[in-house]
Amino acid sequence: MRVALLARVHLGTVGVLFSLTLVACLLVAGLPRAMQGAFDDALRRSLATASAAQADLTVTMVPQSRDAKLMRERGQFDALDRQWRNLTPPALRSVLAGSGHMSAKTSLTPVTGTGGKRYINLGWVSDADRRVDWVRGRAPGDPGTTRYKGQTIPLLEVGVVEEALSEMGLRIGQTTTLGESDFAAVKIVGAFRAKDPGDRSWHHNADLLHVRRILPQGALDFEYHITTLTSDAGLSALSSGGRNVTYRWILPIAAGAANALDVPAVKTAIADFERVAAVQPARGALETGLTKLLDDFLAALASAQTVMYLVLGGLLAVAIGVIVLTARLLTDRVDHTLALARARGGSLRQVAGAAAALTTLAVAPSAVAGYAMSFLVPGPVLPIVHVGPVLVVVAGVGFTAARTALAHRTPLHERRDDVASARPTARRITLEALVIVLALAGAYLLRARGLDATAGQDPFLLLVPIALTLAAALITLRCYPYPLRLFVRLAARGRAAVPFLGLTRAARARSANVLPVLILLPALGVSVFAAVISDGIAGTQRLASWQRVGAPVKVTSEAEIPAAAIARVRAMAGVEQVVPAQTGRVQVGYSSERAEAIAVDVAQWRQVLAGSPVSLPALRDGAALVSPELRGRGTIDVGWQSRMKLGTQGVIESVPGFHDKGKFMIVPLSALVRPTVNVLLIKGDVSLDALARLLPSATLESQEGALAAIRDDPLTSAVRWTLLVVTVALAGYALVAVVLSLVIGAADRAVAVSYLRALGLSDRQAQRLTVLEILPMILITALVGLGLGLGLPSALGPGVDLSSYSGDLPVGDYSLDLLTPSALAAGLSAAAVLGAYAHTAISRRRSLGAVLRVGDLS
Repeated sequence: MRVALLARVHLGTVGVLFSLTLVACLLVAGLPRAMQGAFDDALRRSLATASAAQADLTVTMVPQSRDAKLMRERGQFDALDRQWRNLTPPALRSVLAGSGHMSAKTSLTPVTGTGGKRYINLGWVSDADRRVDWVRGRAPGDPGTTRYKGQTIPLLEVGVVEEALSEMGLRIGQTTTLGESDFAAVKIVGAFRAKDPGDRSWHHNADLLHVRRILPQGALDFEYHITTLTSDAGLSALSSGGRNVTYRWILPIAAGAANALDVPAVKTAIADFERVAAVQPARGALETGLTKLLDDFLAALASAQTVMYLVLGGLLAVAIGVIVLTARLLTDRVDHTLALARARGGSLRQVAGAAAALTTLAVAPSAVAGYAMSFLVPGPVLPIVHVGPVLVVVAGVGFTAARTALAHRTPLHERRDDVASARPTARRITLEALVIVLALAGAYLLRARGLDATAGQDPFLLLVPIALTLAAALITLRCYPYPLRLFVRLAARGRAAVPFLGLTRAARARSANVLPVLILLPALGVSVFAAVISDGIAGTQRLASWQRVGAPVKVTSEAEIPAAAIARVRAMAGVEQVVPAQTGRVQVGYSSERAEAIAVDVAQWRQVLAGSPVSLPALRDGAALVSPELRGRGTIDVGWQSRMKLGTQGVIESVPGFHDKGKFMIVPLSALVRPTVNVLLIKGDVSLDALARLLPSATLESQEGALAAIRDDPLTSAVRWTLLVVTVALAGYALVAVVLSLVIGAADRAVAVSYLRALGLSDRQAQRLTVLEILPMILITALVGLGLGLGLPSALGPGVDLSSYSGDLPVGDYSLDLLTPSALAAGLSAAAVLGAYAHTAISRRRSLGAVLRVGDLS
């Protein structure tokens, strides 16, 4: 049998099958690559934006006794640095940067005679010469000795950060004695400044750059801590058995070398490295927050992958279903040719092979083309990239071969499916009922037990949506005739024949004619599910941005914002309202209990928040709004500038832009004797650049900027774009399914209409008859699909945690926005009506005699 000739004769159908396969293979192979590329970008961004102290690996050694081995020269540090790097497992070594640094520092080294109020720690950093500029004095030199209380003690030359000179009252040339028992002296010979304060290495050495002020629990005075910088030669005097010294080796992480697929292996390698380092003679202890970073990323990734698997699995199933429908249309077109070949002595293998070869001629080249085009999409190659196109080809060719073999088991097969239809057997009804019960039970159990986070991708979560979709399809298939029969009875009472005939044909449609339309069910269900999820994420992102900032624009300053500056802000273009506020840490009662407080005119703040998704309760003068941890106190005595007594008016879970946990309160600004404004809440369309020039020392935040930061996260962008692409693709496939359902039943419909036209049916009545035959099933399936899509988010419940993509707020309010579902239903209905009219117009061109003769022969 000449397959090429069959392809030329049915070129239109072959071309449709080619196009559908091309698009399907491009989507199922390209989308996973784009998704995985976004996952890698998200991981790299997470590592790059995290503090280096959290992301990097830090190996520490703390001498446990005076007899412990002390590191007195740089060569000892270099040798152990090479040892630690050689001990890292390959999976961990692949994400390490080329070079790090080493340090030795003392801790809690008091200045002699200050009663523990001032601490000057000794420090050495291996690459300090490349990271600091000496702005006053000179760099430290070799250590010496001096006399103190009749004993010889080491004298180290050190440098301090420039701000420590004023903060702690230090001066160049000053010599200070340190310690309470093992004494040492330091001579401050220079002051330095960081060449690049934003360099990530300073995350590990922030104690060198800034003076730390610590208020101990129950104390009234601050402690001052600073770490000095000494030379390589000073290591010998820095390391002493009488001081609290810690040695550190920093192994920095190269964020650009990380990828999401290797995260589990990297986590295992970190644990292995920690065990190996601990049993070395040097007994190194690993300190890192990388494991937590990776755990947090995996949690966000698991949610993203769950959503992706759901929507991509639905896309793949619908794409294969539409391709199978097209393959069925192709086999229907060549059925008479194959029957003739079978009658002339062709074997079943030859006939089925010819049909399979014809389908292969259409799907194989297009699958290869789609697979090749997917490599234009950036991202790593996953197994699904190879498996997806193969599944599409196997499904199309396998369906064609199986259907042809079943149809042509015997030569000159005759079918009269219009005479009678077999009732479903009891076994089939029982099986279908079991599927429905299991689907409902699975949805209930998923909501009851939640997601099994220990199992990675919980298979239960992936199976429940499939079971619910199958259950909805079975219910629709079995139940759709019953409401139609009710309408048939109503139509039978009227005098018009078209409604009765059209609805009767729709109600008596065979299962084989109904199955093409049921492709709409998963297509609509998944697309509406994707749209609802996307809308829920977008709404929660907006809520999170308002909760982060608390106003369209928030200005925060460590120092007081002068009244003149506030007046200039009010006079800026676009500013509608400015609400001043003061924040601070206050004393609760007369004990050491502390709480965070915001003094503000709540009535004005409520006006700023008008129209936003967040709100605040009203607050009267002389009262306070408190956090849950401060509830039940009645009247609270607050120490802030002066003592004041405030009644508890209400409890608030969070303060937008400020606090969402711990002890906090909102008090009226008028309660303060002299407000020291350090926060401005601004409403209006104001230029942030102009505001920054006006208040150069303040920190600016905007609600729009916070929203953009949430949306611009690679993982969040990947989820939203994938949902959008899948929604559009499934809507397109749903329209294709409608068209295919019209084309597949076109021959039988043309015969029925031709008989009725011979009896006097007009063209307009033929159009209405076709619409009434097609539209009910599409509408019923569309409604079921829409209901399924709207109900899936609630059915999955706690199994899908999308807080990672919505500003760390749980996405639980899946409001029923019917715009997208209505648009999809209207589009499908319009496509069905237009297709029915087009089919009638095409049928009108054929003569009644030709149609009836063909029908008589079939």
